Amino acid sequence: MKSILLKLSFLTFAFLLTSSFSVKDNVDEFQGKAYYFSKSRMNLGNWGARLSEAQKKQIEARMKNRLEKTYVLLFNKEESVFEEESKLDAISGATDSWGKNFSPGEQYKNVKTNTQIQNQEFYGKRFLVKDELQPIEWMMGTETKQIGNYICFKATASIPTSDLTWYSFSWDRLRNNNQQNGDPAQGEEKETEPDVAMTEVEAWYTLQLPVRHGPLEYWGLPGLILEVSAGDTTILCSKIVMNPDDKTEIEAPEKGKVVSKKEYQNIIAEKMREFRDNRGGRRR
Repeated sequence: MKSILLKLSFLTFAFLLTSSFSVKDNVDEFQGKAYYFSKSRMNLGNWGARLSEAQKKQIEARMKNRLEKTYVLLFNKEESVFEEESKLDAISGATDSWGKNFSPGEQYKNVKTNTQIQNQEFYGKRFLVKDELQPIEWMMGTETKQIGNYICFKATASIPTSDLTWYSFSWDRLRNNNQQNGDPAQGEEKETEPDVAMTEVEAWYTLQLPVRHGPLEYWGLPGLILEVSAGDTTILCSKIVMNPDDKTEIEAPEKGKVVSKKEYQNIIAEKMREFRDNRGGRRR
């Protein structure tokens, strides 16, 4: 009984904060800037089992630029722009040009129009990926924790992994596409479609900032998402600046060949298939 009363008091407190925020800040006027950092665990698989601890640490040091990233989310009530802060490689002093081909570009969301527009550069060619926002069926929980000055509530979801990483590439995805698109021989039954890989997502959002935005593909909760854990990656908000003096206009990117997420995935798969075939071998 005491636990239920405590949770109800948290909800009441958050509602009052939300109401206060809404009255104080005009929908068309307020703007916020949230800073995030992400950390990913490196999975070396069976190959990594043959490496010494010193070799693993050396690889982690070289991969740091891909395993640890920083981002900025600029948002108002309806729109947001999310992008990675540029960072030089700690060892070579250069940007990660290979990883850039499969990293998320500048991302614009509009929760009112259910629109996502994202800049992607793939081997020197610029694309403008226009699509709907990623549909997410959130399971709302009552568990709470504090992140900085904000009381946060927990929500979970199960999302197809390929929908979260549509801008990236994997050989497994290419093999699955080949199986799905291949025609069975005459008299043979079509192979069973491969199981859809799912990613379990845990998010923490705050009702103190009642906007439906969040980092990367995540959105749709009744408050700003401050932390997300999905697969081997955790994204955490480190600082929020509300109504900065130097407000920045939130604009959707405009340059690049317009494609959908599915079309962009097909472009990447076709290019990687060409690379593989030009090397004279096939990955299995």
